[in-house]
Amino acid sequence: MIEIELDGKKVDIVEGSMIMHAADKAGTYIPHFCYHKKLSIAASCRMCLVDVEKMPKPMPACATPVTQGMIVRTKSEKAIKAQKSVMEFLLINHPLDCPICDQGGECQLQDLAVGYGASSSRYEEEKRVVPVKDVGPLISMQEMSRCIHCTRCVRFGQEVAGVMELGMSHRGEHAQIETFVGNSVDSELSGNMIDICPVGALTSKPFRYSARTWELSRRKSVSPHDSTGANLIVQVKNHKVMRVVPLENEEVNECWLADRDRFSYEALNSEERLTSPLIKQGGVWKTVDWQTALEYVANGLKQIKSEHGASSIGALVSPHSTLEELHLAGALMRGFGSQNVDYRLRHAEFAAFEGVRHLGTSIAALSNLQRVLVVGSNLRKDHPLFAQRIRQAARMGCALNAINSVAHDWAMPVANSLLSPSNHWVQALAAVAAAIAAEKGVTAPAEGGLNEQVSERAKAIAQSLLSGERKAILLGNAAAHHEKASSLLALANWIGAQTGAVVGYLTEAANTVGAQLAGAMPGPGGLNAGQMLSGHLKAVLLLNNEPEFDSAAGDSAPSGFSKAQMVVTLSPFKSNMAFSDVLLPIAPFTETSGTFVNAEGRVQSFHAVVKPLGETRPAWKVLRVLANLLGLPGFEFDSSQDVLKQVPGLPANGGTHVSSGLLNNLSGGAIDLTPASVEPAVAAIYALDSIVRRATSLQLTADGRQPVSANEVTA
Repeated sequence: MIEIELDGKKVDIVEGSMIMHAADKAGTYIPHFCYHKKLSIAASCRMCLVDVEKMPKPMPACATPVTQGMIVRTKSEKAIKAQKSVMEFLLINHPLDCPICDQGGECQLQDLAVGYGASSSRYEEEKRVVPVKDVGPLISMQEMSRCIHCTRCVRFGQEVAGVMELGMSHRGEHAQIETFVGNSVDSELSGNMIDICPVGALTSKPFRYSARTWELSRRKSVSPHDSTGANLIVQVKNHKVMRVVPLENEEVNECWLADRDRFSYEALNSEERLTSPLIKQGGVWKTVDWQTALEYVANGLKQIKSEHGASSIGALVSPHSTLEELHLAGALMRGFGSQNVDYRLRHAEFAAFEGVRHLGTSIAALSNLQRVLVVGSNLRKDHPLFAQRIRQAARMGCALNAINSVAHDWAMPVANSLLSPSNHWVQALAAVAAAIAAEKGVTAPAEGGLNEQVSERAKAIAQSLLSGERKAILLGNAAAHHEKASSLLALANWIGAQTGAVVGYLTEAANTVGAQLAGAMPGPGGLNAGQMLSGHLKAVLLLNNEPEFDSAAGDSAPSGFSKAQMVVTLSPFKSNMAFSDVLLPIAPFTETSGTFVNAEGRVQSFHAVVKPLGETRPAWKVLRVLANLLGLPGFEFDSSQDVLKQVPGLPANGGTHVSSGLLNNLSGGAIDLTPASVEPAVAAIYALDSIVRRATSLQLTADGRQPVSANEVTA
């Protein structure tokens, strides 16, 4: 630590830090544009010029290292004059179109121009004009004449997203930020460029010209998509979601959002929203009131129970549903005498419950790993924010290893990649275990028995895991849904024990961990999701899912319901209409209170940010009333918080994480080396859930137009 004097105050700061870092620590604001705490230092805008004693000229605070005894003045006449001169220079070519700019009201340039700009300009020359650029459906580059060349967007792509899609061409007044050879911006994190742009050069295309920032109410929420549990600020106008931006949380999503979290709100206002209960009569859908719809469902369930028994009734629930909804769905089934409830819609194996499967470490720890083995995941597309953290680790020397069926582009260096068809993943992982056993002189848990080329790659992965510290073996969505998922986990645990690596699941959905906590799995003698989808039920409740897209059954799902006498869909959208008998409109995450538990076991509750649309009702209320009509005891809940209290393992006394005693990735299953007979079911990045599938702009992206199969094998 060294000591400097900043505006008359003593500040202790780590040697090698910049003046800007010392100012941040001291709580002193220095105006800046190009500096961003998550990006490398460019020192291109010069707005942060400060007065450093014994320096003949003002120095950029973001790029000047501190030295012992340094005296810095940020508000001296010399510093202020320099900053005002830079502001005058920046505004020479700025179009000054604040009245029509989407950034107006939250623009860094606008704010600083008030304090450091002049009332008039000395320059009378014509301002430069930059050609309009089309870079895709998410980011608008219509007004690049506003750009001040801070290069934040360029550095973000290169350093955080891992893809340098934007760059600066030409020089002097002809310089401009652009993609090259007409490419679009296709990164799954591209929307963050909008946030970090300090002016109105990059704006949101879906939000463009739809509201002014001061008209919007800002309300906290949590993303309902992947297992990161990204924290959101949902911006609302006239009870309508207009925009979603990140709520900074260093332990979860830092200050970033995946495009899936940012732009999926478009579906909430789409024409596909279901706003009233519907009942199919004579093949025709008729709108009814809630009382009629719920009595129809209750009477139908009672009749089917009396004719075929409670075991003929089941519920398929989505892991994107809230903890409260999942708990009540399970409680309703069990209270009615059925053990048929399951959230594992895409799974091919349904092993006995041994513990709540989770990430095995904290999300923040992913940024500091030195060795990683990822099995069965298109990491960058399945978990964009996890991939971003591992990408930062890779920039600091982390060796990334992968076992996959496809050589995916993860936008980061992969040290060793073992490509194998998914039905041979167990053998591939066994080969890694055998190589570790040979190196350590212990007995291998199983012999891989694969060809020499695979064995060499397995040895390279083994050598990587045996070196370094801070190691993790991460099982992806395809590994979790695999027919031999238990064998993969058993091998991963053996390798983890031998190498000192933590073992965990990336977990697919916002509430995969929560669904396990809520007990949304079949009880003794109950049917699992695979059995329910194959036609074993007379009555089915579908909570927040579309089996054709959300289950391993895929296109064959409707035929599995052909024997059912009643199919009830609870959804925010007009879905499953081909085979449902009743549609009940339930609230999406923005219109209900609830709780998600992310991959690391962090419990995050949220409130509704807008009123329910039309006759939409929160699913927990619908399930509660349905249970009351069925005459089931123990469903007297007045709020979602009352329901939450019934879920075991949740933190008490202000805690944030699930009880560690419930989180368990250990497996007592035997290792089965028999090749799998079916491919694991995985969803493309913009087909993960019903909300994302209806987000128009996301579907127009390169990823939305051309979903890539995770099961295609390449050499």
